[in-house]
Amino acid sequence: MKDSLRFVKRGLLSALPWALALPAAVWAVLRLAGWDTWYPMAQLMAFTPYVAAGSLVPLAVLLVWRRWTAAAVAGVAALALVAVVAPRFLADGDALAGARGQALRVMSANVLVGSAGPDTLVALVREHRVDVLALQEVSPDYLAAADAAGMRDELPFRVDYAVPGVEGSAVLSRHPLRDDGVRVNPGGFRQARAEVSVPGGGSVLVESAHPLAPWADFVTPLWARGFDDQPRATPDGPVRVLLGDFNATLDHHLLRELIDSGYRDAAEVLGRGLTGTWGPYDGNMIPPVTLDRVLADRRVGVRDFRVLDLPGSDHRPVYAELVLP
Repeated sequence: MKDSLRFVKRGLLSALPWALALPAAVWAVLRLAGWDTWYPMAQLMAFTPYVAAGSLVPLAVLLVWRRWTAAAVAGVAALALVAVVAPRFLADGDALAGARGQALRVMSANVLVGSAGPDTLVALVREHRVDVLALQEVSPDYLAAADAAGMRDELPFRVDYAVPGVEGSAVLSRHPLRDDGVRVNPGGFRQARAEVSVPGGGSVLVESAHPLAPWADFVTPLWARGFDDQPRATPDGPVRVLLGDFNATLDHHLLRELIDSGYRDAAEVLGRGLTGTWGPYDGNMIPPVTLDRVLADRRVGVRDFRVLDLPGSDHRPVYAELVLP
């Protein structure tokens, strides 16, 4: 009996170092390989920054314990995870931000089926002198309430595809615009599109992004297809700005591929890419993740980026001051 217990104890002690090292190693492989379009990994991948920070703990334990082989595996995994996350809080030193081009102040807000306070949203628009506002989950009643609070005085031009429920979308502008139609993603989420005429800055294509969230097994393929349909950057054509609730983070390869088409993420350019924009909400202890963002083509400078507060919504608005070429 004692021999059996000794054997079991020896086996557990041999397995424990690998139990500490392998979770981060597996996560790193999935992240680097882009194997994230299956449920629930599509959801879990959003928490990679927390995994990167947590991967240092088993590494420290294994080093103190002197389990060198397992520590080496844990070290490589931690290094890989930190390497993909760290650039988000390292500013790029954007030379385009100091250019003399026309400034364009943009903001995106998911108003949670009209639950966010319209008065607060209008106050944010005034405070930051927003030129273009992209809205998601916006209903006709919410737009009417925002107009009653003064929104139309600030942003009189609009492309309005608001509907009751979560599918509504709109682009509101201080400058004249042309209705460029609506993109309907798999699952029904709408994306209002507009061509905004900016005085002294030409025209800018603006779209309010909102792919379906990968909240269950059967909708995850629809989420992936939604990214296939997102407009690629046009760095050799019209200036394009894509902003909204992307329901993805920089750890999802679908979003990275979209950015690699010629966009720049305004938050990452200024080293503010780890500020959470979604969660926790409704009493859930979900760590914040970064789902909302402003993407502009690589000719556009980024002078400012901020994550704001909008009580009543589970998302925080994002604001950027861009410099048009």
